[in-house]
Amino acid sequence: MAEKLIAPRTGEGVEELFVVNWIKQEGDQVEEMEALVEVETDKVVTELPSPAAGTLLKILAPQDQPVKVGEVMAWIGKPGEALEEESTPVQETASLPAEAEPEAPPPAAPESAPADEGSSRSSYISPLVRKIAQEHQVDLALVSGTGLDGRITKNDILTYIENRPARPTSPAPKPQLAPTQAAPSAEPAPMPTGPGKLIPHTSVRKRIAERMVQSKQAAPHVLTVMEADLSAVLAHRKAHKAQFAEKGVNLTLTAYFIAAIVKALQAYPMANSTWTDEGIFVHDALNIGMAVALGKDGLIVPVIKQAEGLSLLGIAKQVNDLAERARAKKLQPDEVKDGTFTLTNHGTGKSLFASPVIFQPQAGILGTGAMQKRAVVVTDAQGNDAIAIRPMIYLSYVFDHRILDGEAADDFLYKVKQALDSWPQEAQS
Repeated sequence: MAEKLIAPRTGEGVEELFVVNWIKQEGDQVEEMEALVEVETDKVVTELPSPAAGTLLKILAPQDQPVKVGEVMAWIGKPGEALEEESTPVQETASLPAEAEPEAPPPAAPESAPADEGSSRSSYISPLVRKIAQEHQVDLALVSGTGLDGRITKNDILTYIENRPARPTSPAPKPQLAPTQAAPSAEPAPMPTGPGKLIPHTSVRKRIAERMVQSKQAAPHVLTVMEADLSAVLAHRKAHKAQFAEKGVNLTLTAYFIAAIVKALQAYPMANSTWTDEGIFVHDALNIGMAVALGKDGLIVPVIKQAEGLSLLGIAKQVNDLAERARAKKLQPDEVKDGTFTLTNHGTGKSLFASPVIFQPQAGILGTGAMQKRAVVVTDAQGNDAIAIRPMIYLSYVFDHRILDGEAADDFLYKVKQALDSWPQEAQS
């Protein structure tokens, strides 16, 4: 008897998945628990495994379309085997198998839909369709959807715009822009001409793009840079790396950076906050996100929850575990949520300093550059100056200028620098 692949519930409150890519195609042979399809939720992309060995007989959930939790996505069985009614939803809610835990790309910020979009065909309107409708003033209730359950696809709305009757000209005057402002373009960027090739966007790349643009539009970004001497950190790491390894922990520099951020946030809580229209919300918990590069798949930001309650050993354990599972696509949805501050270690790519983009709705993000041995001036206890070779890094702090002013941001960053410059040499510090 053929087996169903059912859309699982991947997290609390998740009622719909988005089909990113079918890894296997109809007619392909599959093994039990072999990856069949990639799906995306609010902030998570994950691979769903086959519930049985056999042939992928029928795909019911098209790529680039949403599917509701509990619906049948595909059938696996023997060639020629009869299938049940394809559109019947499964009443019991499926759970995500432990072997198929999710990978989380940077989350997409939802855009507000036009007020007149109310269509009873479906509650799901993709951010791209919403944006096109807003730009072209389209009432989505007038657009016929050809997607799953009548959902409106990009092609549907572009076809409607191309074929709709010409709208009467309006005498309403255009708003006057200041001389230094450029009028926003309502039309999509034209396709470049000439030799070259088009590389289609992946779902992950689209989400990253939407998130980054939304962050830049939402908050005034300001960059401040200092440099730190890692001599004390490296001495501590050299002295205690073996001791940590005996406990199964790889003591990385990332753990020190996060521990230093925790100390600075405790001293300056406003850096651990969120802007709201009513006021600045200061978070009690210090939930530190750390950007993990996933190669061509972009990056993901797992979160170390309540880092203020962890020792260096505890932070290092979390860093090891989250980074390893992020690269193996085995993060849980809740492990990429609720961050209050973010670290991005762009120095792993040999970059000296950068201007990273804030993860909304956080107040700031800290970038750590590549460590370099440089000649610097050092002062001894008697006030004598000398030239010395020190392992130095740049600390790039980008903050939301609505929340912090330059002096407050510099005070916070200097606290991070101090923590790294003078790291105590006790094993667990």
